[in-house]
Amino acid sequence: MSRRSGILEFAVLGLLRESPMHGYELRKRLNTSLGVFRAFSYGTLYPCLKTLVANGWLIEEPGHTAEEALAAPLSGRRAKIVYRLTAEGKEHFEQLLSQTGPDAYEDETFAARFAFFGQTSRDVRMRVLEGRRSRLEERLEKMRASLARTRERLDDYTLELQRHGMESVEREVRWLNELIESERAGRDLRAPGTDGSAQQSPQHTRITPDTPGTQDTPDTTGAPGVLPRPGDTPRPDTPGGTAM
Repeated sequence: MSRRSGILEFAVLGLLRESPMHGYELRKRLNTSLGVFRAFSYGTLYPCLKTLVANGWLIEEPGHTAEEALAAPLSGRRAKIVYRLTAEGKEHFEQLLSQTGPDAYEDETFAARFAFFGQTSRDVRMRVLEGRRSRLEERLEKMRASLARTRERLDDYTLELQRHGMESVEREVRWLNELIESERAGRDLRAPGTDGSAQQSPQHTRITPDTPGTQDTPDTTGAPGVLPRPGDTPRPDTPGGTAM
């Protein structure tokens, strides 16, 4: 199973832990709540659902009343199928939530893992955040070393592109520092009134500041329980103290 397939299964299990859904609802939630899946199609989702059903982690249920189910063949419409998480599926998802290895904080997986931090224990959140920060600090060190070696051979535009990439990583490191500080202080980062459902990372928190397709968060600076975000407060290293 590829890493992308694995994170898709993780996200589907996490969303269905909130409530049963049919395929269209799942696809919509994956697209709007977890922007990392915006480019995928039904051709990707349904094989994933079939695999989860075959593993015993989901069950299929009719999504209509008995009358609608009988009428569906006559009208030419296929009856909707609702997918529900089983007890085994919930247990499997909780096992996935507890994992803190590199697969939890690599570029392809971190956004989806972060989206379900509301269902993750604080000690696991800390290990994932610290792992992500360490990974980015290593990348930043390599980028700086590479730039120092090749600076004289680069034209101005390539040099600016290199600097832009470094600044993006630096911003995410600062954001991770804020999150880690909040976790260490014992502050619960769930917004008031949430029930442990997935945090909608692309809409509510910028996972990677310069990732195309992410959306900025409405201004909730200073609101209690709101995730710290890059640009909430002016920084000496940001010209003019503008939001990032």
